Amino acid sequence: MLEGLPPNNAAHMMRLVSDERRARAVADLIVESFEPAEAAASAFETDDPWPGGGKAWLMEAYFGSEPDEAAVRALIALASDEATARSATFGLTERRDWVANSLAGLKPVQAGRFLVHGRHDRSRVRANDVAIEIEAGLAFGTGHHGTTRGCLMLFDRLLKRRRPKRALDVGCGAGVLAIAAARVLRRKVWLGDIDPIAVAVANANAQANGAGGLCRAVVSRGVENAALREGAPYDLVFANILAKPLRLLAPSLAAVIGLSGEAIVSGLILADVAGVLASWRAQGFHLAERIDLEGWSSLRLRR
Repeated sequence: MLEGLPPNNAAHMMRLVSDERRARAVADLIVESFEPAEAAASAFETDDPWPGGGKAWLMEAYFGSEPDEAAVRALIALASDEATARSATFGLTERRDWVANSLAGLKPVQAGRFLVHGRHDRSRVRANDVAIEIEAGLAFGTGHHGTTRGCLMLFDRLLKRRRPKRALDVGCGAGVLAIAAARVLRRKVWLGDIDPIAVAVANANAQANGAGGLCRAVVSRGVENAALREGAPYDLVFANILAKPLRLLAPSLAAVIGLSGEAIVSGLILADVAGVLASWRAQGFHLAERIDLEGWSSLRLRR
């Protein structure tokens, strides 16, 4: 797995070796704790044995500016334990393509009919797959994270019941969800992100996946950009962001969802579910379906 936007001129890094559970937990918490353009994290299996059984996992975090070492160690301890926090090493990155370096540990992700893969795994696409090619690390939401995969799974299940005509992806990141919708629905999909780099990446990914004519991301905080409001009312809104913005944006997102529309939201840990649901219930929505993956929840909400 590798998630997060690559920090501009990422010169600082943190590295630790642990088991899979701790490595994934630390990577997830670092991505959640920093702004998208400030840090990225990767965790993948090595060929070395782990003392407790199985293979050792290498976890790396990259920072756009020098991190507060004590604060990062505290995060590591929170996600794992004190011993793992003490084992972390900090230093400067080599001037190399660290995103490409991390790709070696990534495998294609299957989420129902959708297969998210890198260029290096094109040969693994099957005839019935809706394949989405994304180079990991270019923006949050590559499909290798439990939040994006959970949203894709909920969308795949939704498609067995209905086919939305107008879809919106808020906080689109790499554009995976919007591209998946455009590829399956063969309709225009509206999408936006607060980060201009993520917008550029999403547009490049849409173009590379043959959906450039249906997906054109814009810079927007929520649906502030008029280009996103023009598509309302939406039958489906994706919002794979974080718990706090999911709560704060509930009124504005609910306002652009049609009377029979639905929302697929994620980016929240299990403890955040109750608060997010309360915010959306206040807008007249209830929980229709929930998927928990790797400690993260994805929710399908409907009026």
